[in-house]
Amino acid sequence: MRPVNELIDQNDSGWKLVKEWIDTAKNKVEILPADPQKAKDALYQTQVTTSSPMGAVIYKTGGLLIDNGWIRILGSGSSKLNRSLPDWNKGKSFNNAGENPSFLLIADDALGGFYLLNGGAFGKDLGKVYYFSPDNLEYEALDITYSEFLGFCFSNDLDKFYAGSRWNDWKKEVPQLQGDQVFNFYPFLWTEEGSDINKVQRKIIPIEEQYSLNLDLRKQLGH
Repeated sequence: MRPVNELIDQNDSGWKLVKEWIDTAKNKVEILPADPQKAKDALYQTQVTTSSPMGAVIYKTGGLLIDNGWIRILGSGSSKLNRSLPDWNKGKSFNNAGENPSFLLIADDALGGFYLLNGGAFGKDLGKVYYFSPDNLEYEALDITYSEFLGFCFSNDLDKFYAGSRWNDWKKEVPQLQGDQVFNFYPFLWTEEGSDINKVQRKIIPIEEQYSLNLDLRKQLGH
């Protein structure tokens, strides 16, 4: 594994780029503060350089909250988003730091949807982002890179992307979520009974629980 000083680009080139995108973003972006030691640890565990946008987000932020916390982009962890990118992936995409994971969980949303970077698990489009969607439990290819994913979060029409998945009071309820919680819906969003999000019951549960549940249900459905 490369030592952390080899992963840090003194010119901050990755962060300058990301910061420019944030400064011109159409959607609300909250930059969570990074703890310097946690940032170094997270960068070392992930083994990416800060000249890349992902390395910059890990090293310079505790994470990014998009649209009042609807999407959480993982960084090095903070009080509002109490998990770092490597912490959250440990035991899911890799067991030990330094392994070459076949995917990386990079972000998630209040609905219990997960964004993953393909490292080989989903086919040949390496470095492209997939969405593990709660309304069909499929891994949907978004055909965008990590950098393009940041652009999507910052400036895309999220109402359009999430059409049918935002209930009437989401703007009031989502900011109350902790960064390690999601809304859990019943009937499930992928069932016919769960197709109208304003009619289903919702409760807040730990995101760890939701991720495991999604994987289990996907298996049961024979995906």
